Amino acid sequence: MQDGFLTISVVDSTTNGPIQDVTINIYGQNADGSTSSAIYQNLKTNESGQIVNVPLSAPDVDYSLDPTSTTKPYADYIIEAIKDGYETIIIDGTQLLPIVTARQSIPMTPKQRSRRSYRRQNEITYDIGPHTLWGDYPPKIPEDSLKPIPAPTGFVVLDNPVVPEFIVVHDGLPSDSSAENYWVPFKTYIKNVASSEIYSTWPEQTIYANVIAIISFTLNRVFTEWYRNQGYDFTITSTTNYDHKYIHNRNIFDEISVVVDTVFNTFIKRPPTARQPLLAQYCDGQKTQCPDQMTQWGSKSLGDQGYNYEEILKYFYGDNILFAEAQIVSGVPVSFVGTTLEIGSEGTPVRTIQNQLNAISNSYPAIPKVAEDGIYGPSTAEAVRTFQKIFGLPQTGVVDFKTWYEISRVYVAVTKIASLHPII
Repeated sequence: MQDGFLTISVVDSTTNGPIQDVTINIYGQNADGSTSSAIYQNLKTNESGQIVNVPLSAPDVDYSLDPTSTTKPYADYIIEAIKDGYETIIIDGTQLLPIVTARQSIPMTPKQRSRRSYRRQNEITYDIGPHTLWGDYPPKIPEDSLKPIPAPTGFVVLDNPVVPEFIVVHDGLPSDSSAENYWVPFKTYIKNVASSEIYSTWPEQTIYANVIAIISFTLNRVFTEWYRNQGYDFTITSTTNYDHKYIHNRNIFDEISVVVDTVFNTFIKRPPTARQPLLAQYCDGQKTQCPDQMTQWGSKSLGDQGYNYEEILKYFYGDNILFAEAQIVSGVPVSFVGTTLEIGSEGTPVRTIQNQLNAISNSYPAIPKVAEDGIYGPSTAEAVRTFQKIFGLPQTGVVDFKTWYEISRVYVAVTKIASLHPII
């Protein structure tokens, strides 16, 4: 056994702000899925709504690196969040791998008032299904990787791929009208899927290759309005026989999160189609095979051999694929200026970041207020570094592509209350 690390973040589902002094209990899970004794009790969230880097046992890392292993490579934990005035939340199945950090976000819902008082507290349980490389999920039904662009039928057909603000995920088969639709921020969706379908202990370039394949597939569904043009009211499903596996409120892993933040607008395409992202289908390569598509364990093997992500993707999808970036990211106040902001930078982009950090600090007071003077000095660098620490980014104190868009995402979440979608 080796230790992994768990960071828990608790937010109010109606305001997107952190909740301090939430009682957190962490339980183990027995082999039959039942709850074992408490491992940690009465932990309390800090002013950022977090408990950071809790060490917990996980199986040896070699199990997640060996495609033939018959030992489950991760440990399951049960997280209980309790706070007066809120419904108690139980996350049943937080997955912990060794060495790396897992991040579990817990949205808490305020209890509704009755005429005289709060009604009795209820528990809301989220059952987290197994990882796709371990669990038994139906294989992907093969599709054409390039879709016909539909004629206008009342839906907007984009000129070029755009990163949407939200993905509407249908948590069931397309025809299941009883399944719930979840509005999930785009980056959160990609992080969730990648954490559900690959192991964060794999080589970094393998993670990049798989993330870009997931992004390309998702942007194809967005670009072609695949489901909406069939009369459905969602972007994508959570079922592996049609799309990727999305598991609502599952944990994500730091190694995957940072990769997504770095390349979330990157996709692949194949000539002669100039605009359409490739529907980059894949399979695990062990339980199922998929000729002319990527296999996840095969991509891990190539990463072990020193292949970079471009070489891995070309190995599976062909040398003629092209790499592109969506130029428009929806839902952000200002797009990235293209230049990293650091001590000595000046101008409107710096003032934008200072303004957004100050707005975020109203909800996250650990982030120090800064003068909105358009000058990137030590105080701005420290505010950025604190933001990066809270939201799982490398603590560089500079605003690069990934930090710019994460600041934008959190700024929109804590100021645009009408959205009512929790940050993760």
